[in-house]
Amino acid sequence: MTDAERESGNRKIQIGFLALVTASPPLIMLLGDPTATQLAVAAAGGFAFGLVLLWYLRGLAAEFSTGPRR
Repeated sequence: MTDAERESGNRKIQIGFLALVTASPPLIMLLGDPTATQLAVAAAGGFAFGLVLLWYLRGLAAEFSTGPRR
């Protein structure tokens, strides 16, 4: 696997993870009877939380991947 393929795969995983975390709060809110504003706020909160979580996980992964690559 080349470095470009690895970076492309990592980027796709990160985008999918962020989409999942962003979509979860509004979907849970649909169990009630939310307004459009409440859904937008839930999506924005999920997006912000997803960015923070992604930032943390990328830093954590960097600590474990400092060794030589296979």
